[in-house]
Amino acid sequence: MAHMIRSKLVLLSLKYANRVAPRVSVPLKYQRLCFHTSDILDVTGKELLMPSLSPTMESGTIVKWFKREGDMICPGEAVADIQTDKAVVTMEFEDESVLAKIIVPEGTKDIKVGTLIALTVEADEDWKDVEMPACGAEDPSATPSSTEPSPPVTKAEPPPGQQNIAMPALSPTMTTGTIVKWLKQEGDEIQPGDALADIQTDKAVMTFELEEEGVLAKILIPEGSQVEVGQLIAVVVEKGMDWKQAVVPTSTKPAAPAAPSPARPTAPADAKPPSSGQVYGLAVKRLLEEYGLSSGSIKGTGRPNRLLKSDVLTYIQANSVKKVTPKSAPTPEAAKARPPSPEATSVPTDRPYVDIEISNIRAIIAKRLSESKRTIPHSYAVIDINIDKILELRGKLKTEDITVSINDFVIKAVAHALVECPDVNALHQNNQIVRVPKVDVSVAVATKTGLITPIVFDTATKSLADISKNIRELAEKARKGQLKPHEFQGGTFTISNLGMFGIKEFSAIINPPQTAILAIGAGREELDSSLMKVTKMTAKLSYDRRAIDEDQAADFLAILKATLEDPVFLAAGRMQVLRYKRNAY
Repeated sequence: MAHMIRSKLVLLSLKYANRVAPRVSVPLKYQRLCFHTSDILDVTGKELLMPSLSPTMESGTIVKWFKREGDMICPGEAVADIQTDKAVVTMEFEDESVLAKIIVPEGTKDIKVGTLIALTVEADEDWKDVEMPACGAEDPSATPSSTEPSPPVTKAEPPPGQQNIAMPALSPTMTTGTIVKWLKQEGDEIQPGDALADIQTDKAVMTFELEEEGVLAKILIPEGSQVEVGQLIAVVVEKGMDWKQAVVPTSTKPAAPAAPSPARPTAPADAKPPSSGQVYGLAVKRLLEEYGLSSGSIKGTGRPNRLLKSDVLTYIQANSVKKVTPKSAPTPEAAKARPPSPEATSVPTDRPYVDIEISNIRAIIAKRLSESKRTIPHSYAVIDINIDKILELRGKLKTEDITVSINDFVIKAVAHALVECPDVNALHQNNQIVRVPKVDVSVAVATKTGLITPIVFDTATKSLADISKNIRELAEKARKGQLKPHEFQGGTFTISNLGMFGIKEFSAIINPPQTAILAIGAGREELDSSLMKVTKMTAKLSYDRRAIDEDQAADFLAILKATLEDPVFLAAGRMQVLRYKRNAY
């Protein structure tokens, strides 16, 4: 009897234990609410690598994570504070996603640039079952580029006693430099601190010095050449070695992409990609249209049947796919081949033209100012100033062989107004407002290569004559490209004066991290309320609304106006002012 009961129990257990529960299809929006099964919802995470947050950064320390696993990340939100070799910098994320897994915890030191530190997933994916990528974080320089492939570079280490010199980053925003002049020749000895070459950066001509002794064995880049930061420019060997036997690198390029697979032909611009039934968002749709791709030719990794932005970007990089030409912008060859309209006026097609290369300074100015206009909330305040007394005082000073310009009066008056309104003399850094105790006024100077802003340090403590002399010296050095980095990097406030060009009024763009800039127009004659002819000048203040309020901007302009309309205090000491007023009456 007992044997029979045991047999029936065994049969029942086998019968029900071997049943496989059927899978139930649950809508995506309810999956993470009720259950998550790795067998169904596994998601490949998108790699978040340690970024390079300064030109000389090689490794960094994660000070603090602002987001936790499962938190939503909106475009532009801060993800973590990272300690670089310079300061603590906030790392921001540009795509909408969810932080799925933190791989490197807070406080971890000496994390190399390019190391995998976290994983993210799309906003509608299950972050709890994120999968690690098949391959770890790779060197960013080895990522295939979507542009034309470069020839492979042999990364041979220099032999013992030899040092390959690369183009240095001589300013924080420098990406390329031009070798103006080599100060050493091949075979010359180099002592520690000796100048090797003059290099044109994105700001000025700077001297490149070496800190170790040796012999200049080979100059790889001739004078006048523009090269990227990190590209090899020279070879130095130790003293005592035969410099003529130095090993010359086969390539000077700083990095080279891996040889990509043969590019697949892109779809014609006017061909509509066939529908594949895959689900994708607007960002993916835009990429498919820009590159003329079909969603059916790309395998989506999202669930269920979802094509992700990372899938399209990986496909583009792996196959070196190029953007298709928009219909609205035909190529020059197509435009030239198009027959002219009979009504159109005949214009010679062989008219000569000259291509002018954009200088480093102009490229950096365009990049920084467009970024400033896009990211900083600009507000404006305008005021008209009577400058008749300034013109009268300039004439009196000229009789005493003191030559000053209206711009010198403006600089001195601005410094006085900044002392009275310290809230305007501030910087916006790391989402904080930093009030600066010293007044250092930057003055925009036009050069052949672009605009540069040399600084008049401690402006409030200098006399009008000292400011005039300082500005003339700085402007001359700026036009010759001889400014040192500390002479144009920094400043707490900027003045841009286009009055000498006849511009009556204009709006200037703030130069971050400064929070304000003053635009000065030309003097013009008007009739006042008593029908008397007066000379007025327009001053327009552009200020960062995050740091300066409207009443603070109004106070600054009011003090500036009062100071310029009674300028004797700017030109002399108290006793001289009293003497001048007594003689005037």
